[in-house]
Amino acid sequence: MTRRALVAVLGGSAALLLVVVGCVGAVIRAVGHEPGDTPGCRESVRAEEAKVHTKRWDPPGELPGLGDYLEIHWQLRASGDPCSRAPGPTDWAYQGVVRLRPADARTLAQRYDFVPYAPAEPDQAPLASPADAWPALAPILPAAPRWLHSRAYDEATPSTRGRTAFLDVEHLTFFFTLHDR
Repeated sequence: MTRRALVAVLGGSAALLLVVVGCVGAVIRAVGHEPGDTPGCRESVRAEEAKVHTKRWDPPGELPGLGDYLEIHWQLRASGDPCSRAPGPTDWAYQGVVRLRPADARTLAQRYDFVPYAPAEPDQAPLASPADAWPALAPILPAAPRWLHSRAYDEATPSTRGRTAFLDVEHLTFFFTLHDR
């Protein structure tokens, strides 16, 4: 091979290498820029998490036995990062406070064997209790509650989400948490 041919081959190889490196860099920059990870997305998630919803819970089967309740206040929180482009769904956590009718509160307590709640050992305690209520929901809870808890209710079907519930029959108040599984 002549010197001229060797220079041409090496020059062409160097040019090809620069093109490949440039393309790889462009791909990395394009993939590294996550369109979902924008200030607008983060702001939207924060606004949705701050909102206290008052529309009826849907599907109602996730909170069985509440009857035709008088009112509900609930919020949601992202357990993951909904603005990420990482594969897979984002899990959500929900908390809510429901004002029940007197007959429905009594029936619920009897049907699911709600018993007085006393904080237990950490390995036996529910995932969350009314003491863990999110700041926007805490003022809706009774001032001097007598919480009852029921593992039977927490595990009752249909249970498409992890559920923890507390009932104060005297104040007609039902507090719940739901977690995507």
